[in-house]
Amino acid sequence: MNPPAAPVIQSKLPEVGTTIFTVMSALAAEHGAVNLGQGFPDFHCDPALLDAVDQAMREGRNQYPPMSGVPELRQAISAKLATLYGARYHPDTEITVTAGATQAIFTAIMAVVRAGDEVIVIEPMYDSYLPNIALAGATAVCVPMRDDFTIDWPAVQAAVTPRTRAILVNSPHNPSGRIFTPEDLATLERIAIEHDLFVIADEVYEHMVFDGRAHCSAGSRPALAARSFVISSFGKTYHVTGWKVAYCAAPAALTAEFRKSHQFIVFTVNTPAQVGLARYMANPAPYLELPAFYQRKRDLFREGLAGTRFRLLPCEGTYFQVASYASISDLPEDAFAQWLTREIGVTAIPMSAFYRSPIDRRQVRFCFAKRDETLQEALSRLGRL
Repeated sequence: MNPPAAPVIQSKLPEVGTTIFTVMSALAAEHGAVNLGQGFPDFHCDPALLDAVDQAMREGRNQYPPMSGVPELRQAISAKLATLYGARYHPDTEITVTAGATQAIFTAIMAVVRAGDEVIVIEPMYDSYLPNIALAGATAVCVPMRDDFTIDWPAVQAAVTPRTRAILVNSPHNPSGRIFTPEDLATLERIAIEHDLFVIADEVYEHMVFDGRAHCSAGSRPALAARSFVISSFGKTYHVTGWKVAYCAAPAALTAEFRKSHQFIVFTVNTPAQVGLARYMANPAPYLELPAFYQRKRDLFREGLAGTRFRLLPCEGTYFQVASYASISDLPEDAFAQWLTREIGVTAIPMSAFYRSPIDRRQVRFCFAKRDETLQEALSRLGRL
């Protein structure tokens, strides 16, 4: 006798399937390609950070920490934000340690976005934004960037309706590599105040800004900070993406609501990593030196592609480089990325994957957060184009 069938699932995310990153990484492994697709380093973090976490474990810091994060880490985050951006966040009431930035973004959305609300997002975008908004019962209103990947602020302004609750922004921007200017930040502030919007600021690449530019944080302007959730990532900063530790800084009233969701989504984040990160942050050099570290890799990669038929778009921050292949192939982006993996042995991500409705501009995104040997091998293969 067969058991009764399980209930039919009515998916909350019917359009979500296997991500392009999983697909391309599997293809890279199948063909022995150099994987410059998914955004993570292939090199190790500082052994001193590992030692700090190991020491915390051996000291017995292995039980539940406070829901908001261990005090010493929240204090270290508060001090960093004050020093770099003049942003004053109280470590007890305005900073929360999260299980990665993706969780922080989702939690911020759940804190302030209600069913029936609208959230403005800028395309192209990180792939968690739309599902997060959908799970909150809200509607994403997508505003495409201009062709040069600057933000079309008049279009953002025009997208605001009486139902708009928040705007989600990302700088330095994944996947384009562009960054906010002070003028961008001022315009965001004006629109948010004029329409009484919350701002969710994804700033996970804050320490990867190049050519002497400064990161423009939403926390650096008091009127903007007053309505913003500012999110950053230790995984990106310290080359430990698998640890999934990040934080959200927001005014006390916003943080109180954020923590209501946070405590029932993950409750808290593993203790020894938090303690180790707090101790490691006592020396600011690792994050202060990060722009030069990644700028050298960016320059190595861009110089290596200069002799190919790729056309490189500006890369002002992050560890991503967008390139047009229009002079190489007429294939659509998905097909070109697969061909590049199979025939040339280098994996990239099609830029169309970062849009709700794919826009095909014959562009792919490479990740240069790799060892020099990895980049040189990729460049050697791409040099055949």
